[in-house]
Amino acid sequence: MKTQSELILKHLEAGHSITPIEALNSFGCFRLGARIYDIKQQGHNIETTTVKSGGKSFASYSLVKHKIIIAI
Repeated sequence: MKTQSELILKHLEAGHSITPIEALNSFGCFRLGARIYDIKQQGHNIETTTVKSGGKSFASYSLVKHKIIIAI
């Protein structure tokens, strides 16, 4: 069975972002910030965006993909 970190990383690699409520509903993860920390420690570049909704603020995380620039 895959760990929560592995499942979340796969979700991010598929091009999706994730919020704490999505992590709880999809992966049973109560501590998304800790799992994101673990993923960052593995060398992945994770972008954090603060989302404001209904007077509340929460984080949304996404994987930053490397852009290849070719100079001619």
